[in-house]
Amino acid sequence: MASTSEAADLSAAFSPTASADDAWLDELVFDDNGLIPGIAQDVTTNKVIMFAFLNRESLRETLRTGNATYWSRSRARLWRKGEESGHVQKVRELRLDCDGDVVLLRVEQVGGIACHTGRERCFYRRLDTDGGTRWVETDPVLKDPESIYK
Repeated sequence: MASTSEAADLSAAFSPTASADDAWLDELVFDDNGLIPGIAQDVTTNKVIMFAFLNRESLRETLRTGNATYWSRSRARLWRKGEESGHVQKVRELRLDCDGDVVLLRVEQVGGIACHTGRERCFYRRLDTDGGTRWVETDPVLKDPESIYK
């Protein structure tokens, strides 16, 4: 687990900029649809809290604002995390995997809820093989989704 001082150091390390230089984006390997997988990880707990896709535009906005912005395939538009729920993700660090085809967003999850189900993270089900193979819910609902999304 990251210490408080380590999280504070990461907060200072990522400073949003309005730079028009896209050279950093040219190093990413996007798929045929112009998308790249993005994994959001809580900067304090190191838990993987969600997965979404990014494109060049969403990455530019993430860098410009300091808040995670993804590409919604179902809505075919930018998805500013927390735009409806208020549960924004303050980006503290961006990392790129060795192949350049996955981005890791180390974030401070505002409100402690990343999932639209009202849970801390989207990965709240674990495969249980004791007495049969089934998915079991392991994480509690922290807030009723009906009260989050209006």
